[in-house]
Amino acid sequence: MKGITAVAVLGKQDRERIARAALARLMEPQDSVGLALVRVLGAVDALGIATGELEGGPNLEREISSLLVDGGGPSSWAGLPASLRRWAPRVPDLAPDRDLETMRRLGGRLIIPGDDLWPEQLQDLGLQEPLCLWWRGQEQQLPSARRTIALVGSRDSTNYGASVTGDFAYGLAQRGYTVVSGGAYGIDAHAHRGALSGGVASVPTIAVMAGGVDRFYPSGNEDLLRAVSTQGAVISEVPPGSAPTRYRFLQRNRLIAALASVTVVVEARWRSGALNTAHHAESIGRVVATVPGSIHSANSAGCHRLLRDGGAVCVTDVGEIAELAGSIGETTGEGKDAGTAPHDGLSLEDLILLDALPLRSFTSVEKLTVVAGLSPESVRAGLGRLGLLGLAGSERGGWKRVKNA
Repeated sequence: MKGITAVAVLGKQDRERIARAALARLMEPQDSVGLALVRVLGAVDALGIATGELEGGPNLEREISSLLVDGGGPSSWAGLPASLRRWAPRVPDLAPDRDLETMRRLGGRLIIPGDDLWPEQLQDLGLQEPLCLWWRGQEQQLPSARRTIALVGSRDSTNYGASVTGDFAYGLAQRGYTVVSGGAYGIDAHAHRGALSGGVASVPTIAVMAGGVDRFYPSGNEDLLRAVSTQGAVISEVPPGSAPTRYRFLQRNRLIAALASVTVVVEARWRSGALNTAHHAESIGRVVATVPGSIHSANSAGCHRLLRDGGAVCVTDVGEIAELAGSIGETTGEGKDAGTAPHDGLSLEDLILLDALPLRSFTSVEKLTVVAGLSPESVRAGLGRLGLLGLAGSERGGWKRVKNA
């Protein structure tokens, strides 16, 4: 456990950074019990508990249970001793100093919540907000959710999917948006290439990895991912040397969804992992969009499924995606009139939807379609925009108006 015993003599932020680096290797992403432990005790004491150097108090499990329920996790769990047994085999291999040195050697860094560079939009994940991000690329602020679009889809993309993705990514990058994807073959790769070609923003594209950023995966995309790290950012929540397992691919999808205001599924088979990303996006109030394809193409079956189930908005050009991201009526804080209201610049449909939202209780998308007189697709897209503007809030699938809206 090299580097852990020295934590106590460092400054507060350095102790926090080293503890989170160690915890990222000890726990799998989305380990609800581990994340709740950190929320209750802070990273330094949570590491002490997890490694057996500290003992938990009598109320610790009760507090963890409460956080798990509030965070949408399991209402019952096996208890902290079971988690300690689960983490124990990894304790001897913890060497956060080594991992941090690897990042320095790569010209990268580790960022944690509270850092100036931490993407604030990840807070929308609640309890599932990552412990840290291992970041390979230039040290610069990542864009806000409103300036970031996720383009995802099949690894075995068709020529149609490749063409659409390339056009979308290039056009969005030309408008100053950052394109985020997963660095994989197929749609992901075309998204990164298009953004690099058209990018005018300081971070034209972000690749979110399922494994460590010290090894570009898949190897066939090494040159592409190296270019992304040079001109944009390659990030991961797992430490250097971590293998990109199937489970971690699914875990990283929530980060792609949370970083962006809109997730666009370009091509997806019936059980594609891209649908998992869309699900994460919808669960945190982001806009989901998809591209229609041939009814004879298995690569578009998942897209049509999203459209049929009402979980996505149909998009066919860059302008429609930009509109969903809220670019129309978007303003900065400069030169605002004192009488400006938060809802200025909303479309007529969004104003109708805002009026239909209750103030005190949460309501469903189905009820809002009746009250507002809008289609389910319009309601879902509008809720995503209102959520990004801070005018609407979501909890467990229900929506209500934010008090001051």
